[in-house]
Amino acid sequence: MLLEGSAASPCSRRVAMVTETFPPEVNGVAMSMARLVHGLHERGHSVQLVRPRQTLAAGDVADTRFGEVLTRGCPIPRYPHLRMGLPAKRTLVRLWSQQRPDVVHIATEGPLGWSALQAARKLELPVTTDFRTNFHAYGQHYGIGWLATPILAYLRAFHNQAQCTMVPTDAMRSDLAARGFERLHVVGRGVDTRLFGPTRRSPELRRSWGAGENDLVLAYVGRLAAEKNLDAVLAAYDAVQALRAETKLLFVGDGPRRDALRARCPQAIFAGHRGGADLAAHYASADVFLFPSLTETFGNVTTEAMASGLPVVAFDSAAAGQLIAHGRNGVLAAGQDMPAFVRAALPLAHDSPLRASLGTAARETACRIDWRSVVMRFESIVSQVIDHASPGLTLAPVPARA
Repeated sequence: MLLEGSAASPCSRRVAMVTETFPPEVNGVAMSMARLVHGLHERGHSVQLVRPRQTLAAGDVADTRFGEVLTRGCPIPRYPHLRMGLPAKRTLVRLWSQQRPDVVHIATEGPLGWSALQAARKLELPVTTDFRTNFHAYGQHYGIGWLATPILAYLRAFHNQAQCTMVPTDAMRSDLAARGFERLHVVGRGVDTRLFGPTRRSPELRRSWGAGENDLVLAYVGRLAAEKNLDAVLAAYDAVQALRAETKLLFVGDGPRRDALRARCPQAIFAGHRGGADLAAHYASADVFLFPSLTETFGNVTTEAMASGLPVVAFDSAAAGQLIAHGRNGVLAAGQDMPAFVRAALPLAHDSPLRASLGTAARETACRIDWRSVVMRFESIVSQVIDHASPGLTLAPVPARA
């Protein structure tokens, strides 16, 4: 039985971390995994990172700090800059037979993650997993909604083999428990408030967008894809621009919908992928953050925008639903419809004092969310899984076909 919020074990653990995405790839899972890997390493644990080789170039070499193991991978359809791992069960069985980890933590449910689960079963290693992506909710956005049920069945079968599945919010835990997922524990996400902050605001960057100091810039940061509900961003921009003609719309990120968005809104600013201090400056140089996605398990961009001192307009779900108090440190849209999102954004159009007060409160909220506490929470749960694993550990049978 895992104890919620118990203290972390002080001894060093050997943790094998398996993920199909990692920096320099740009997405929330990659960023969060990097924070966990570095955080565990800094706290004295022996971390082995198993991931696909991201490019065929010689520049993608294993990081010796983490005993990094690079496996075969292939590009993800429609996302050629991202790669998924290929099956590697035999490689992992051989690797972990030579040096057994205390626990295997699997962050993604793709072919590499499935191989890691099978290898851990064979070697009777304790397993923890992350539920990080609502794949079963994506089908309606790609015309394959009929796949939602089998995808959910696969995810449930996958995660229920683990001693623990970590989810980012209480709402997600309740939702998955109602769908038959077992042994769920909440491990949130942190935000780097030293990197993301209002002091990164850049008048020069705003001028490059054609925005003066008193103009209004609405920003979206994230993947430009159907599942992000970006038509709501365009609708909110149209409504706000009708009130303030000088309003600008900024998209930071890339994805398969970029060309369609550019055709629909040619006056918008498309900044592409940004990272580090450059990304932080893009956040801080905007005035309002729009995030209408309804498929997030968390949404790291929400906390990054809050840390940057921006009022956030979002639906009452994922990180926004957990961290934003409507009218205090952001604005939440009720329900799941586009008109509600647009209505939530409109009061911010002319009310500069409201934007300032919400942004200040958002920053204060973000400053209470640090990655160190997240790493310690992860460490505590993993330590309990290791300590409670019996010597003859046997995982439940995994379906032959997934």
